[in-house]
Amino acid sequence: MNYLTHIPRMLTIAGALALTACVTVGPDYRSPAPDAPAGWNSIDATAQPALKTDATGDLSRWWLSLNDPLLSELVDGALKASPDLRSAKAKLREARARRAVAGAGLFPEVTASGNASRSHSSEETGSGDTRKLYTAGFDASWELDLFGGIRRGIEAAGADLEASVASLHDAQVSLAAEAAQNYADIRTLQIRLGIARDNLATQTETLQITEWRGQAGLVSSQDVEQARSSREQTRAQIPSLETSLAEAEHRLEILLGKAPGALHERLAVPGRLPDVPDRIAVGIPADTLRQRPDVRAAERTLAAETARVGVARAERYPSFTLTGSIGLEALTLGALGNGGAATSSLLGGIAAPIFNAGRLRSQVEIQDAVREQAQVAYEQAVLNALQEVENSLVSLTRNRERAESLASAADSARNAAELARQRYGAGLIDFQPVLETQRSVLSVEDSLAVTRGDGVRALISLYKALGGGWSPQNDTSAGKDTP
Repeated sequence: MNYLTHIPRMLTIAGALALTACVTVGPDYRSPAPDAPAGWNSIDATAQPALKTDATGDLSRWWLSLNDPLLSELVDGALKASPDLRSAKAKLREARARRAVAGAGLFPEVTASGNASRSHSSEETGSGDTRKLYTAGFDASWELDLFGGIRRGIEAAGADLEASVASLHDAQVSLAAEAAQNYADIRTLQIRLGIARDNLATQTETLQITEWRGQAGLVSSQDVEQARSSREQTRAQIPSLETSLAEAEHRLEILLGKAPGALHERLAVPGRLPDVPDRIAVGIPADTLRQRPDVRAAERTLAAETARVGVARAERYPSFTLTGSIGLEALTLGALGNGGAATSSLLGGIAAPIFNAGRLRSQVEIQDAVREQAQVAYEQAVLNALQEVENSLVSLTRNRERAESLASAADSARNAAELARQRYGAGLIDFQPVLETQRSVLSVEDSLAVTRGDGVRALISLYKALGGGWSPQNDTSAGKDTP
């Protein structure tokens, strides 16, 4: 039994001696510094709303700045129940488990075993005796990480886990923006439906006036038919708008993990579009790249693939293993407790690749190519982030100019239509100016509603491009799942 007490000590000493000679092959990762410009090219000092670059602001719950309680409730609901987030959290659990699997490779693997056997020999060829054998013991094996392949694998798995955390945050960013944009679409379509129905009512009144004048012989039947055609064209727009409205509601419901129609009653009452804040803190490009979780995910993926180059290189070096066992062996079950029943063994082994037709070298080349692809993907993520912000800034600032011009045009179109109706009723003009001005009112008012809706969508796109919609401080799921 005294010999058995030395087995763990011998394994420990052998492992310690081996670890003193460890080296880690493969490139050491250094996080790349993104080439970010000093400022945004699209920011105009005279633009409204004011865009501040001296501070980033709190973008974690940007939808609160739109001053729409229902919108805030819907976005919060999506962040809690969306199937997309559930999938991202499952991937995060997978990445955490894979890191644990990789980390287990640094430690010995110990298994317990026990056996009982009974054999009877032939009387013709043997003694004809019955023999029983009982064994119990522990087996241990340990692959020494002399060249760092296991450690590089742990490094890669850790980077994968961090990339999964960033991907979860990116899913939150996208989900909040998509829910808000669908809500803006719903409100825009409701406004457009209201405009179409108001114009339908006005054109119905015009048709009645035209019919009365036709019955009195003051106008021809052509005027009556033109008035009816104009009204029916306006009526024909309503079903298309209602279809688009239903589709937008369904998209929003699916984002919240609800069946189509579940939110119809809550959204049935038309409401105003969310407010666009007077001042928006956009920060500088470097702030955006730090805030964007997709950029972080791409950078962590690059780190993981760089570490895997080391894993591939370590395969080309010899591997060393230590195996040992301690146990008991006796012919009777009761004799297992005797001192003489003890058994033990200790074995060290080495295996080195000699010839594999270049397979291991090619594996290193493959992984280095994968690392280069991850490098390119990271650089593209940086450029895409900068592009999305610039595009959103242009859209937001120019949309305000377009909305102001259309609002002025809508006022003029309504005044012109009312004057034309009055003059037509008085018999001073023919029906054509009435028809044209009413069509103009419908077209301009509808364009104004679409433009205002696009303005809200541009604002939401800007918040998304800035990486808003997540924060480790107020996101309990992210806090739970971070490494």
